[in-house]
This record gives sequence, C-alpha cells and structure tokens, in this order.
Amino acid sequence: MISKEERARINADTELGAGNVLHRIKEYGRSPDEPVLWTDGTWLAPDGSRPEVLTFGQLYEAVETYAGFYAGLGIKPRDVVGVLTASSTEFAINFMAINSLGAIPSFANAKLRPEIAREYIRRQGASGAVTDAERYETLAQSGELGFVITASDVRPEHRDQLPATGWPYRHDKTDPIIISHSSGTTGMPKAVPHTHETLLYAQLHRLKLSVGGSMGRLLVALPGNHNAAMSVMMFGLLLGSPVMMLSSQRGEDVLDAVQKFKPTTVFGFSGTYAQMATADLSQWDTSSIEAYYNTGDAAHEAHIRVLVGLGSHEEIGDDFKPHRVPGSVFTDGLGSSETGYSIFHNGHKPGSASFGRCIGKPMSFAQAAVLSEDGRPLPAGEVGRLGVKSPTLTPGYWNDSITWHRLRLGGYWLTGDLSYQDKEGNFYHLDRVPDAIRTRDGIVFSTRTEELLLANRPELVDCTVTAIVEDGVQADWDGDGIGDAYVLLQFAGAQDPAEDLTVWVNEVLSQHGFPPVTRALRMDYTDVTVGVTGKVLKRVMRERAKELVARAEGK
Repeated sequence: MISKEERARINADTELGAGNVLHRIKEYGRSPDEPVLWTDGTWLAPDGSRPEVLTFGQLYEAVETYAGFYAGLGIKPRDVVGVLTASSTEFAINFMAINSLGAIPSFANAKLRPEIAREYIRRQGASGAVTDAERYETLAQSGELGFVITASDVRPEHRDQLPATGWPYRHDKTDPIIISHSSGTTGMPKAVPHTHETLLYAQLHRLKLSVGGSMGRLLVALPGNHNAAMSVMMFGLLLGSPVMMLSSQRGEDVLDAVQKFKPTTVFGFSGTYAQMATADLSQWDTSSIEAYYNTGDAAHEAHIRVLVGLGSHEEIGDDFKPHRVPGSVFTDGLGSSETGYSIFHNGHKPGSASFGRCIGKPMSFAQAAVLSEDGRPLPAGEVGRLGVKSPTLTPGYWNDSITWHRLRLGGYWLTGDLSYQDKEGNFYHLDRVPDAIRTRDGIVFSTRTEELLLANRPELVDCTVTAIVEDGVQADWDGDGIGDAYVLLQFAGAQDPAEDLTVWVNEVLSQHGFPPVTRALRMDYTDVTVGVTGKVLKRVMRERAKELVARAEGK
C-alpha cells in the first residue's frame, strides 16, 4: 500500500474527488507498470482482448480511449450516458471515462427487467447508452437515445479523438458524477445521483485515519452498477492496493475468486455473505481473508459467526506489538445508495457478542436519530423511523424531487427502516417499514424475527417472514389493519426437524418474548424471489406464502 508521505499528499489534495481519482493518481507519479485492476474476463478491451489484469498505464489508456470515443459521439459536460451491462469492469471503465469528459454515467443493473431498464434510462434524459450484446436490443428499441453502442464499437484509434483542450474535466465538488439506483424492491428503482464530493467523502475521511493492513488486496463483490462498488474501487486505487472487480455476487463464485485472487478483504452485500456462509467452505482456500465489509442491509448473526471463523487477522498484544490471530473481522454496515456509504459500522470477530440486529453507532461524520411520526427524536428503547444526516448523502433523486422530499422528516432523511437505540447510544435495526406486520398478538418485525430464528435454529439455511392479509387491508407499520405472519423455512436436508414446524418456530419466539407467527411452512430455495441486488422481495414472497399455504392444504 501507499506510504505515509503519499497518504499525506492525497489528504492535502483539494482537487481530489470521485470524478478524477485516476487523473490525480497520475499526477502523484504512480508507475504505469504497476498492476492495479484485476478483472473476471467479462470486459472486452478496445484491442479485442479480455485482459485479466490491467496495469495503471493500461487502465489509463483504456479510459482515454473510451473518453475519445464518447467525445467523437458529441458527449460533453453534464450530458448523461446510460450504462447497462453485466460486467463490473465495464462499469468501472465507463465510470472513469464518462466522468473525464464532465458527463454523468447513469448505471442500471443488468438484472432489471428489459422494460424497466429501458424506461429507467429514458427517465434520466440520457443522450445515449453503452450496453452489452445481450441487452443491445432492449435499449435500441427505445428509439429515444442518440446512440446505443457496445464495447466492440470502441477501438484503439478512438483515443485520438480526445478533446485537445479541457480534458480531463475539472470538477467542482457539487458536480454530479454518477447516477445509480436503489434496489427497486417496490417497483421502478429510484435514481440516486452522487457528487464529486459525496461519493468519496467517507473514503477520504478513512484515509485520514488508520486504514489497517487488511486493505492489502481488495475483492469487490458488490454489484458493479452500485455506487458502493465504484467507491471501493477508487479507495483501492488511492491506497495502491490490488483491486479485483467481480461481476457475480453468487456466494460460490465469490469463494472461487477468493481462492484465485487471495484477497485480504472482501466487500459485498448480506445476500452474498449468506450464500458463502451456508456453502461447504472446506472446498475453498479462504486463508487469505482478514476482513469483510458488508453494506446495504445488515447481515445475520448466524452467517457472520461462520465467516469470522475463516482466515486470520492482526491484533495488538499486551506487548503493544501486532500478532496474527485466528479468525477474521466482519464489519457489518447499514447503508444505501442514497447514503453513499454505510452510515453505521459494527465490528465482529470470533467471540463477539454485539448481535441482536445491533448496527452500532453512526460514523463520526454522520448523525442519526430514531424519529416519531412528527419528526421528534425518541428516547432509548422506543421504536421509530430511522433518520440520518451525512455529508455523504445524495443531493436528491434525479428528476424526482417530490419522492425525495417525502422522505425528509425533522431535518433528517428517512432510510425506510425501523429502529431503536439503547442507553449507550447503539442503534438496532428491526425491519423495513413496509415489512413489519401488525398481528393480533403485536407487531412482528420480520427481519428481527428471521435473525432470532437463524441464530437459534441451526437446522435452518435461511428463512423469510412475510404477511398474508385480506384484500384492501394494510397491516404494515403505516397501516392500521391486522394480518397474519407466516414464516417460510429453508432447510439443507430433506427431513423436517419437527413434526409441527409452527410449534417449533413459536417455541423460540415465545422464549424471547416475540409475538408468534400464524404458521410456519417449509420452502425450497427455488421458492425464494430476490431483486437485482439479491434482496428478498417481501412483496413477492407474500404471494408465494399464499401459494405454499394452498399447496400444504391440497387446494
């Protein structure tokens, strides 16, 4: 990694931001022969190859070539260019190239349904779009984009089309440098811009502190279209740490990459970590792992406990010297596309006890509060809406200010989560607002209930708590109706662990003072429906629960 002197130079650089990291690194004198970015072979380079690793010089040349290509198409500052691809490396190259022109890349997840992807990019006012061969027709059919191209259209000679002056573009801290989108669990994803300042703010804040030796080799297993993937990649480039961009978030694919790339730190979402933790880990060499970073939704205790048993990390001993000890460190975060970074961090290692959906305290640069319905901060122990303030927060939703302002309360931005604080100031995540279930026996917080069952019933691979309500009844946190809570259980073996699964589940809930569920049903992994970022779609699982009930009753 970089030296203390290099770190000091970065910290003193007033021009550095998310839109010009590559160019500032060049100014710092980084060697063009230094390998910096590892790929998974999904990106087609301008010369027709699919490189596995790029040196700094090769990366810079690729960005120049793409920038020249877009300049030749007439792209200029503040134009929006859509990016829809399955390759994380392709997102990264386009992010840096489009920003170098002062234009704004608008990322879309390749797993979006074609009609949603097309409409989403149209709503951004994009001048044109880059995509892959599989999705070319999806965007070409719109008829509203000035151009639709693929990587095969970009050739080495396009580097000669770079603007003679004004390149790379000089960003102001308020300039938008990316539009990414929310998970889309409720329909059309929200378009979330970030600026030259907001997207890199937290990483530069960390750089002023101790980053630790675990940042030596970084595996980015986050979706390539997510702003967090770009943020981590930029952090790795600044640190001088080798970075691998992985296009798949599937647990076994990530473990394959761990064995091949030998990262010290893995970055991913909780769904990826759940799949890793429930795999047969004896099949992979995970000895290189020192740390994990989770963002998005908080991870489950049962999965964290498995993963921190892998690898090793350094701790300062009684002799004030570093010593390598068994097990890794799992930093569990709660964040979103809007916050630009995990606002909360809670660290776990072997023997940790701070679970129970504890997400810790907000980062030092951020503020958080549990809010009443009229925006008053609630005292410890009371459940309310989680609100945050942070310099990393998006300036609003692109072309949708009304939705943005509806999520403001008491000066805070509402994350959409339900939470409470303890007397020490730690925050606890209970559920998403639409996923809480009002029942005759009290409010069932679905995520908290899932956490408890996974921690206390080791036979479970995973589970989903969802509601069945009568038509026209709203029984979530915002509603005043009554519904029934159902839990759908996934087991590794073919045999059920108990004759009556509902009793088996409710025994645990009763022991911990939680409201019971109406019924517990076994499900297969094929019954689970997840969104483009791997989140379970509770709104879809409500219908799946009805299907499973009907199947169980022979209807």
